[in-house]
Amino acid sequence: MTDWAGDAKNASTDGEFVRDARYISDRIVASVPAGSGPQPMPGTDGRVGELLWPAEPGRYRLMAARACPWAHRAVIVRRLMGLEDAFSLSLAAPTHDVRSWNYAGVYPDGLDPVLKIPRLQDAYFARIPDYPRGITVPAMAEIVSGKVVTNDFDQMTIDFIREWGPYQRAGAPDLYPDELVDEIESVNELIYPKINNGVYKCGFAGSQEAYDKAYRELWEALDVITDRLSDRRYLVSDHLTLADIRLFTTLVRFDPVYHGHFKCNRSKITEIPVLWGYLRDLFQTPGFGDTVDFVQIKQHYYIVHTDINPTKIVPLGPDLSGLLTPHGREALGGTPFGDGTAPGPVRPDEQPTAGHNPLYPA
Repeated sequence: MTDWAGDAKNASTDGEFVRDARYISDRIVASVPAGSGPQPMPGTDGRVGELLWPAEPGRYRLMAARACPWAHRAVIVRRLMGLEDAFSLSLAAPTHDVRSWNYAGVYPDGLDPVLKIPRLQDAYFARIPDYPRGITVPAMAEIVSGKVVTNDFDQMTIDFIREWGPYQRAGAPDLYPDELVDEIESVNELIYPKINNGVYKCGFAGSQEAYDKAYRELWEALDVITDRLSDRRYLVSDHLTLADIRLFTTLVRFDPVYHGHFKCNRSKITEIPVLWGYLRDLFQTPGFGDTVDFVQIKQHYYIVHTDINPTKIVPLGPDLSGLLTPHGREALGGTPFGDGTAPGPVRPDEQPTAGHNPLYPA
């Protein structure tokens, strides 16, 4: 069985959802000369998952999907860092089958226009024939070979920030500064297992006991985060960091999907003043809300998860226009980009579909 992102999912004996976190963990880095081939990571034999590839503009394509929160992180970081000219963006259709994400209805003839493939699995199989794990987004594919280089969603975003410096825009913010890394990762030790993945533990629980445990952990963590954000504008420091991006992609999906579909229903985000203000603040910040497609998000979860929603009926609500209302969090101090600047407008060919986001009315 695969979950919505194509990650293999298993249930423990007590019905707890367990995410398969084994990835192709090659990295794209600045220390390998442009134009060269991949090199073994120090101390390895250079097998798949142990290679370093050069950060070279025009060489790679980011394979993503609007629906996926893990891919959404990569899309946000690419935009904030101004890497649109460094590597192109491929967006899959919002739904998939057991074989993988596909491009039906997205591009002419249902083919990715650069890699010329109908399904993401083709890029995985080009690298590893009969790839046995989940066909996941995000992934970075090498254009010439058509092969997936890495699908390690977390390390990928860190490397976008740290390894692509010469190709970033002027004014790109430092989302992962050395002096804040320990605190960012400390916060992530709460956010990833209990919030980002915690909503899935609720939604895919195979027993009442597993659901109850996941639900309690989710809300205990959200309470801690609410308290943390009650007197500070951002999770770490006085400007945006990767910690805020990691949390945003879950919070922005919470009321449209996780609250009802995954039974995470103690409260809606709109009913929690601190989190609702924080979410509006981020949504209205260039690079965040302008990357969201709520229709595709809902289509994905409600259509793909037939074990949870066998009718495949996609809800019309909730009303999301409130995301554009004043949030007042400027009073807490800080500035979104620190010493950096905001990114420019979204490229026309990368904008969410009109009518799928309050920033892009029909």
